[in-house]
Amino acid sequence: MKHLISIEDLNKSEIIKILDKSEEFEYVALGKKSLDILRGKILANLFFEPSTRTRISFECAMKRLGGDVINVSTQEASSMAKGETLADTIRVVSNYCDAIAIRHPLEGAARFAAENATVPVINAGDGAGQHPTQTLLDLYTIRKELGKIDGTKIALVGDLKYSRTIHSLIKALTLFKTKIYLVSPEALELPKEFLEELSGNIEKTKLEDIIEEVDVIYVTRIQKERFPDEEEYRKVAKSYRITAEIARRMKEEAIILHPLPRVDEISVEVDSMKQARYFKQAFYGVPVRMAILTEVML
Repeated sequence: MKHLISIEDLNKSEIIKILDKSEEFEYVALGKKSLDILRGKILANLFFEPSTRTRISFECAMKRLGGDVINVSTQEASSMAKGETLADTIRVVSNYCDAIAIRHPLEGAARFAAENATVPVINAGDGAGQHPTQTLLDLYTIRKELGKIDGTKIALVGDLKYSRTIHSLIKALTLFKTKIYLVSPEALELPKEFLEELSGNIEKTKLEDIIEEVDVIYVTRIQKERFPDEEEYRKVAKSYRITAEIARRMKEEAIILHPLPRVDEISVEVDSMKQARYFKQAFYGVPVRMAILTEVML
């Protein structure tokens, strides 16, 4: 694997290979086993947009495998603040590392970086575009917690218009035998042109109509930073919320996922309920990113 820019860069068998590899790395991610297979390798984390879980889990994954990390956390902390282009930044950083993980506010920036890099580039989120490593850890979580992906019914709830997490995940889910329900305010529906690209068993609905039959409720926050008009954001803010009452209506074995950060779309009272798996989901980012890093570096 040279680059990982879009989940579409992978077919189903390649996705399953990464999930299988992730499971092998889980004990290492927990610190119960040591590996140094990336000793001498360096990952450059170029995060030009805020991040907690993605940046730290990439760093943790690299260090658990014996490698090292160099971090740039904002454009202001780089020579881009002096006017250097992204292309030049990527060309320079390529000389200092063995792979680059990049997060950028502009859709398409990761692919542009890959075109200018001499080392593998991993898309850690580009605007409202894609977030393939999040999708892989989401699939891993579903398989780990439910025992399968094929045959599951999954409700995608919230900001389906701007969420890059949703955009990546829905494309991956159509590779499996899943039933996908789209649940969102009208203003945040999955873009029509995006939906037309997809194939699979997909249906728009209301959460109350399918709450008792779904296996997964995947919730996203409203992407305030993507709205061109703050007034439009205010119109849809707090338009949906997963409460304990809703969770109690779910099947006992069903799960609630969220890529985090959470604002108020999941009530904190849900955190202690059996269905809540979003913090466990965040941990799974470490073994999954370990698998991805070994794929691009070895």
